[in-house]
Amino acid sequence: MQNPDPAPRRARRAGPLKGRAAIPGDKSISQRAIILGGLAAGETRISGLLESGDVRSTAGAVRALGASVTRDGPGAWRVTGAPWTSPAQPLDFGNSGTGSRLVMGAVAGQGISATFVGDASLMSRPMARVLDPLAAFGVAYEGRGPKALMPVTVHGARGVKAADVTVPTASAQVKSALLLAALGAQGVSHIRQATLTRDHSEKMLAGFGARITVTPDGQGEIIALEGPAKLKACTVDVPRDPSSAAFALVAALVVPGSEIELPNIMLNPRRAGLIETLLAMGARIEIANRRTSGGEEIGDLIVRHSELKGIEVPRERAPSMIDEYPILAVAASFATGTTAMRGLEELRVKESDRLEAVARGLTLNGVSCAIAGDDLLVEGGGPDSVPGGGTVPTHMDHRIAMSFLTMGMAAQQPVTVDDVTMIATSFPEYEGLMRDLGAGLE
Repeated sequence: MQNPDPAPRRARRAGPLKGRAAIPGDKSISQRAIILGGLAAGETRISGLLESGDVRSTAGAVRALGASVTRDGPGAWRVTGAPWTSPAQPLDFGNSGTGSRLVMGAVAGQGISATFVGDASLMSRPMARVLDPLAAFGVAYEGRGPKALMPVTVHGARGVKAADVTVPTASAQVKSALLLAALGAQGVSHIRQATLTRDHSEKMLAGFGARITVTPDGQGEIIALEGPAKLKACTVDVPRDPSSAAFALVAALVVPGSEIELPNIMLNPRRAGLIETLLAMGARIEIANRRTSGGEEIGDLIVRHSELKGIEVPRERAPSMIDEYPILAVAASFATGTTAMRGLEELRVKESDRLEAVARGLTLNGVSCAIAGDDLLVEGGGPDSVPGGGTVPTHMDHRIAMSFLTMGMAAQQPVTVDDVTMIATSFPEYEGLMRDLGAGLE
């Protein structure tokens, strides 16, 4: 799948990266703040909102469902909740898999119907993985084929009853959709997960006044949510996105002589898998000024060029860094020895089959790698070992584009990606920010 009007970009060596970079707000928090604000009574004020294509698409959908969503200035938004009603037109989510899947859950709990569409990439991504578990709340749906590709029409049940559901896969999107459905159900719902995933939804639901408890259960946990919930508007200050910070962070690690500062980055333990992994590889990452804001831990990262070594990255860490494996694979290319990344099955259902896309990009740039089942093995040759020179197909995937541009900043020859237009879905400031640090993008 390709964009009919692509904008290729090339990254080359241009000396060390230096400076302080203001990473934009976290996408996961931004999406949830818009959705929960649209369900809550009163006016929710949001600061630091990520104003990307994905978040704007979700804001448009929440507006179409009946809430008021207003932009007051850069990153400053107001959402006034209202009872949701079945929209007359399809909800267009653009490229936003998170927004569409979470709103499917919310629609289910509100007992209304809505049709979901998106861009060519989103229309090719499976929705049955969310919709089938939502059947526990009485959901019916129509979609294309066994994977329920868009357009998908979701019919929430009238008089939704509480349910006891086990999340079938280690996915924060699926878990969050179930929690949003439980908001509208009569009684206490129990959402069980065998593996811990991002807990932004649980933290934010509590902030909006939901009666929610989390109990450890073996390696996982059980989340109990009492419905129907009467959410109350609150103030949300969005921390800066660790997934977006990952590109500048790894670039500083692999470009000789670099030293950068990334302030106010969210350090939620369930999102910190990349930092934990890079530290184990020998990365020089200093975390200063640790503090808590809105229930989320944040801190300032100081990152210096480092000599990395290959390590084993355990399967259990995958949920805490699932979006960061493409950029970790680039870091592993410059490490000494083999980096083995285990349990990456979730990468196959992202914006592209990221597992195959990453391996293809590495191979095109002279890096030895192999896919073994759902594992990725990258053989790094150490600093200054990556030949580069390849042109990488991005498959309309923003993280593939930014990861391989990072490779080009330290490879022997420039690296080209076939399209960067989709980067705006998550990180519209990316090119300007990286150029300000000294990156060579052309």
